[in-house]
Amino acid sequence: MNEAATGDARVAWLSLGSNLERPARQVEAAVAALQGAAHTDVLAVSSLYRTTPVGGPPGQPMFCNAAAAIKTGLMPYALLAALQTIEAGQGRVRDVRWGPRTLDLDIIALEGVRSSDPRLTLPHPRAAERAFVLVPLAEIAPALELGEAGRVIDCLDRVAHDDIVAWAGP
Repeated sequence: MNEAATGDARVAWLSLGSNLERPARQVEAAVAALQGAAHTDVLAVSSLYRTTPVGGPPGQPMFCNAAAAIKTGLMPYALLAALQTIEAGQGRVRDVRWGPRTLDLDIIALEGVRSSDPRLTLPHPRAAERAFVLVPLAEIAPALELGEAGRVIDCLDRVAHDDIVAWAGP
């Protein structure tokens, strides 16, 4: 995609997660950074949830996950770059795939955008299978369509999620 940095404002739905360095504070700091980002307004943020790591090395700490809806004038790759800048600003190091991290920000869906580009596939290709994405997202956007997988709330009915509980820690 060859694109300008900004365009018409649209809604983006994001997944936020952390399992290092006071995870809840990392997620809350990310929400504050999103609110302060150019061309972006935070519309809704889910509760925080404690979730089990999926994939990656064994023995990782539990994750703190949330979802957010933002209105942004940033185009898809500019939004991705802005999220990666927030991650880096909070100490994200990309050395182990699905490993522990201070912050992980993913674009789950972007209003009016479908993309199969390997750099940015939208809707997110694994969102419909991941309870740690679906539970918080169902709180703020249950009717959001995740492409062929269907609505968030219907996807949630198809995945185990009994182990996901409200965050109750530092």
